[in-house]
Amino acid sequence: MTVETPSSTIVIATRESRLALWQAEHVQSLLQARGHSVQLLGMTTKGDQILDRTLSKVGGKGLFVKELEVALEEGRAHIAVHSLKDVPMDMPAGFALACVMEREDPHDAFVSPKYNDLNALPQGAVVGTSSLRRQVLLQALRPDLKIEPLRGNLDTRLRKLDEGQYDAIVLAAAGLKRLKMQDRIRTIFDPKTMLPAAGQGALGIEIRSDRQDLAQALAPLAHMPTWLRVAAERAVSRGMGGSCSVPLAAHAVFEGEFMCLEAAWGDPEGVQPLVRVRQHASVTTLEQAEALGTEVAAQLQANGAKIGSNA
Repeated sequence: MTVETPSSTIVIATRESRLALWQAEHVQSLLQARGHSVQLLGMTTKGDQILDRTLSKVGGKGLFVKELEVALEEGRAHIAVHSLKDVPMDMPAGFALACVMEREDPHDAFVSPKYNDLNALPQGAVVGTSSLRRQVLLQALRPDLKIEPLRGNLDTRLRKLDEGQYDAIVLAAAGLKRLKMQDRIRTIFDPKTMLPAAGQGALGIEIRSDRQDLAQALAPLAHMPTWLRVAAERAVSRGMGGSCSVPLAAHAVFEGEFMCLEAAWGDPEGVQPLVRVRQHASVTTLEQAEALGTEVAAQLQANGAKIGSNA
């Protein structure tokens, strides 16, 4: 296979949803500003096609990245831009996460045409989410709510809300803000009540692991504080099985020179109470961040959280 150089056109494989295209175009503009020629290769993934079942029942979030990786492997594209929370915890052989960019708002957003926040919802209100993490956290806050599956891209989810299928939905604030739709947000959840998913709000750029030329070209786009935070969060998820069938939250912030990492695990059946762990450590390297995440995962399990299967 011919090995291209960064001086030739860089092709970005991307999903074709409006948010995915925004993300790819954002990377395209940053690379073009540094003198690179960049084109987009739009693709539809299985994750975009299967909308009648939850991700945990059809193969996990890796469904959103597999076709893009095939395009990289075949040389039809050179890089792929992902929402990092959709990227499996362990990269397949031959691929590498070359860059993690500066994070947008990592929190969850409460979206409703009628109600200002979760507490304002009436008894038995219907809330839409496709995330097991959000489901268990919502159930811990409001056991009376009826949590219903919600799939599709951002516009599809908002349309279903506006059609009256739900009283409220919970979405990532980052996507709404990136698409200039922050006016749809009623409330940004405090992480003390709705802890975000590992990697939420951050963009990762994937390459073939043999493309060190591309890794060098992407290096100026990396944001190390974000990379350290998401490395710790993803290490928690990896330690808990690394699957979207695991109802897990993990969120790291820097407090001075120390990283504070908090994680939560919930029982989808509601039998076991929510398990939360919070740990501090001095973190300056990816190895230290991952070690902190591994320790937090072990503490979750020691406190009763159940490990999931890899996916």
